[in-house]
Amino acid sequence: MSALVVGVLGLVPAVGALVYVRGAYGTGTVPGQVMAPTYRPGDRIVWARVDGSEVRRGDVVVFSAPDRYPGGGVHMQRVIGVGGDRVACCTRVGSEERVTVNGKPIKEPYVSDGDADGLHRTYDVKVPRGRLFLLGDHRADSVDSRFFATDHGGTIPVDAVRGRVTDDHAVALLLGAAVLLGGVLFLTGVGLGIGFLVVRRRKAPPVPPAPWPVRPTQV
Repeated sequence: MSALVVGVLGLVPAVGALVYVRGAYGTGTVPGQVMAPTYRPGDRIVWARVDGSEVRRGDVVVFSAPDRYPGGGVHMQRVIGVGGDRVACCTRVGSEERVTVNGKPIKEPYVSDGDADGLHRTYDVKVPRGRLFLLGDHRADSVDSRFFATDHGGTIPVDAVRGRVTDDHAVALLLGAAVLLGGVLFLTGVGLGIGFLVVRRRKAPPVPPAPWPVRPTQV
């Protein structure tokens, strides 16, 4: 009975944690240079599943846009403008070229080689409500909103967002620990159950042999 209890106690949190992780988080691998140097090819990423309306400027999001990127799957870029913003490129501040949002140059320490432009292609986009303007951090090697100007200024709908990339792996690590602990408890329960059966079998009284049949005496 104790083995069954331990096994169940281990299985419940393990299954619960797995269900929660699959529902709340997604994982993947960075395929190319689009977000370098922030995220390099081969880096493992974790994203929290959020509604697209919850993301803000500066967030890195994963999204689906099969009409733009054949082959399906999700893609990763950074939110530069949200609904109502005006995003333009570029203005010079000192020796730097900068993207402006609502007329103000924004600081982007994450862009590759400090190049906020990348393509030397001007744009001036008023982001429609319910849509997002996205750019990759490696501006010279990113197929992003700049390449789809005829489709709502290159913006994507907020419901295309699948999640927001997070560098805080604490929750995922805690949930992973819960899964590991649950697995250990479950295996412990199985081991106790097997041990109990072995001990019980050894302690079982021996079964006496069947008596020899008695033959009737002939008269």
